[in-house]
Amino acid sequence: MPDAARRAWRGARWVGWCLAGGALIGAPPARAQATGLPSSVLERAVGTGAFTTIWRSDSAPAAFAEGGAALRGTPVGGVLPAGITLEQVRLRGSGEAHWTDVVVVRMAAGAVRLSLEMALDHGKRDWTIARAPRGAVAAVNAGQFEVDLPWGWVRLDGHDFLPAGRGPLVSTVAIDSSGRLRLMHGGAAPPAEARWGFQSYPTLLVAGTVPPALHAAGRGIDVAHRDARLAIGTLSDGTVIVAMTRFAGLGRGLGVLPFGLTTPEMAAVMGLLGVRDAVLLDGGISAQLVVRPVSGRALSWRGLRSVPLALVAYPLVAR
Repeated sequence: MPDAARRAWRGARWVGWCLAGGALIGAPPARAQATGLPSSVLERAVGTGAFTTIWRSDSAPAAFAEGGAALRGTPVGGVLPAGITLEQVRLRGSGEAHWTDVVVVRMAAGAVRLSLEMALDHGKRDWTIARAPRGAVAAVNAGQFEVDLPWGWVRLDGHDFLPAGRGPLVSTVAIDSSGRLRLMHGGAAPPAEARWGFQSYPTLLVAGTVPPALHAAGRGIDVAHRDARLAIGTLSDGTVIVAMTRFAGLGRGLGVLPFGLTTPEMAAVMGLLGVRDAVLLDGGISAQLVVRPVSGRALSWRGLRSVPLALVAYPLVAR
């Protein structure tokens, strides 16, 4: 991590502890229990100053009903191409997640053509939303990375760039020649017909079910750690949803600070959005997204560091 980003991260954590929703300034986040999840609650804004509980760690569901879509936000931005929507959901969570917005991009099957962009300058990761192609309606950082290269399998325009990674909570994102995306989990081999593809982790939902590793502490995933989160998921009808959390306590300019949800909480957010299959992408100070309306200025949520790989969406309806 660059020195400037490291200093920003440390300073942000201190500010977060001071501003988090607990009664005591500087109170540390909740510790994981010996069994179960750390004590936490998620609430959704339902009006000016009013919130309703949508998820509790002590009664976290193991699965989410298909088509539930209990979490819907307020449309933001200008007019988007047909089949694409942009929403923002205001949440209130525990600790540093007390002020959290979720930016949600929905892309109906057949509304966009998806592909990947690799950006390496002399072997160094070099992609930011400033490099999003002019004709794209949306672009977001993809996968995870190790040092400067993406982690796991990457296929670019039909050619394998990196071999597959292995792990119980690895998901594979495959895009066919028509630009449609599907998610596979666990040991599924990258499909031969995929034109573009990458891997990421950890898996958040499999057919609406939360993986057992996200049910309790001590199962290989840190279920207490809080961070800015970014996830991608699919609905049964092929709709692709990208959801990104942003810190909302100090204005939009400081939304880039790495405060936010736990991994189980992000799984719940995706389930409540109606998602059936989902995986985390690189969040924290890497998370970045740009959405371009048909007319008017682009809406962007920047990150603090560049990344090697991006998922790009081109509208299939003429702009």
